Amino acid sequence: MANIDQFKAILSGGGARANQFRITLGSPGAINTGLDSFRGSFLVKTASMPGQTITDIPVNYRGRILYIAGDRTFETWTTTILNDTDFGLRNAMERWMSGINDLETSRGQTNISGYVADMVIEQLDRDNNVLKSYILKDCWPTSVGSIELNYDTVSDIETFDVTWRYTSFSASSV
Repeated sequence: MANIDQFKAILSGGGARANQFRITLGSPGAINTGLDSFRGSFLVKTASMPGQTITDIPVNYRGRILYIAGDRTFETWTTTILNDTDFGLRNAMERWMSGINDLETSRGQTNISGYVADMVIEQLDRDNNVLKSYILKDCWPTSVGSIELNYDTVSDIETFDVTWRYTSFSASSV
């Protein structure tokens, strides 16, 4: 039977902490978003490590179903961003989306490489050393969420969500 000392010995480094992370937002090549990646690494309040699924393909054979591995799919990635008074990151996200599909003309970038950028997610230890990293390839924002306004809220900083689509990712130590 396991005991607490064995558990402590197995939990290296005291466990990875959910609040020890750094996000580096990339900027698309052909759209001038004015995105400040340094500022973004401080103002991204929440994010997640990317999820993935390998779908299954059912194959019928004499009344039985054999499942074989199908294609890999990637989930969308969502970040929650703290809004500052100059709306720096929000404006950058809106400019990025307008570069893909302009609000007034519906025109925008047609070359994929012009509107995508790589994003970096780093899990840090308590001394800011990188434990694990992911590079999300060819990201672009699919939605910029609303900002809730409310007279009853007296001591909160505004936040908004950005949902990203990406083609794939690479991970350290895989």
